[in-house]
Amino acid sequence: MQSLIIKDTKFYKNVAKIAIPIALQGLITTGVNAMDSVMVSSLGETSLSGVTLASQFINIFMIFCMGIGMGASVLVARYFGMKDNESLKKTVTIMLRLVMGMATLFCVGTILFPEQIMYIYTTDRGIIDEGIRYLQYSIISYFFHGLSLTCTIVLRNVDKVRMPLYTSIGAFFVNVGANYVFIFGAFGIPAMGVAGAAVGTLIARIFEFAVICGYLFLVDKQIGYRIKEIIRPVGVLWKEYIRISIPVLVSDGILALGNNSVAMVIGRMGESFVAANSVTTVTQQLSSVMIQGFSQAGAIVTGYTLGEGDREKAQKQGYAFLGIGFVFGLLAAIIIMIISGPMIAAYNLSAESVEIAKQLMWSISIIVLFQATNSIMTKGVLRGGGDTKMLMLADNLFLWIASVPLGALFGLVLGLPAFWVYFALKIDQVLKAIWCVYRLHSGKWIKKIRSEKEIA
Repeated sequence: MQSLIIKDTKFYKNVAKIAIPIALQGLITTGVNAMDSVMVSSLGETSLSGVTLASQFINIFMIFCMGIGMGASVLVARYFGMKDNESLKKTVTIMLRLVMGMATLFCVGTILFPEQIMYIYTTDRGIIDEGIRYLQYSIISYFFHGLSLTCTIVLRNVDKVRMPLYTSIGAFFVNVGANYVFIFGAFGIPAMGVAGAAVGTLIARIFEFAVICGYLFLVDKQIGYRIKEIIRPVGVLWKEYIRISIPVLVSDGILALGNNSVAMVIGRMGESFVAANSVTTVTQQLSSVMIQGFSQAGAIVTGYTLGEGDREKAQKQGYAFLGIGFVFGLLAAIIIMIISGPMIAAYNLSAESVEIAKQLMWSISIIVLFQATNSIMTKGVLRGGGDTKMLMLADNLFLWIASVPLGALFGLVLGLPAFWVYFALKIDQVLKAIWCVYRLHSGKWIKKIRSEKEIA
């Protein structure tokens, strides 16, 4: 097995240059989510649980969009390394069409079936009513958030990482200010409660869309993509997009459904468990933002290196990313234990919810050690190498065969303590971390990606 450290300071500098702005953007986004949760928690645990579970459905859409965007990013990074701008722009066109189609589907589904959506997660009438209110005010946000999210991924893959960061900083202040005004009522606007939280988030999404998409479609000259190109023919590039990117979309989509099955288990364990989980989810996101940054950096750097045709260098860099994953997993575990107490205290929770939250924090601190490693591998290096079909199988095999059934058994049948229920629900993270090491060592993760000329 090769060393987990490579003697190339330029490599680490390049990785940090990409990863740190992405991580900071993730930190700000998580901060927005945390402020949403804290503000909504002042309305009571029923409101907090309703928003948390409604957000699980919205998260399905976000994960589908991430699948579309990250699938496209495999091609974008490789074409950028190959200096094939024509294939790159056509990839963006395909991506945007898929996102708008997905947003339309979720928009219609939310309009027609809000109660059925909430009933997936809980049978508590109070929670369902609050969740429906949140969903009804979130409908149009699918389009704004989907387009800004995927366009951000494209910009990152062509070395434009700072502008999305600055946009997120602006969105943070927009979201917090709008939440305060609409949740609690200010400047003559009546208090809207849960609906106000949705309105505040919608305003922030519109802000992000205007800045990110406005820059890509009107200002950026590196790609030179303009809005009129969304109707241009993409020719045979569809074939390569489907071969490489669709497995990412399918993988992330089925993974989203699996994660929602996890949410269904949690939702049926009672209001206290749901409220406690909403706190621990934010804490986990805060502790793992650097992991997310290095995951995306892994995909981008690997794409660049393979685009230049250097397989041996990509393999060595893969082991270096594996080492980075272990280090940041350990740091994330330490951070969780440090901030868990203050995070729990910041929420308006019952004594029962506080006790459950403490158990979940301990469980998460163990899981994150493995999650960091497999995230940097599966969402980063292996995906950047084009190994998308195998990742699709691995992601979903471990989730559906291990996590979902074990979580349901431990929580709904055996009634074990919260620590063990959560550990079972996340056992796929441990299994994937072990599998990733074997996959990296095999070298089979490096796949050839063809340009439009090679396909033709």
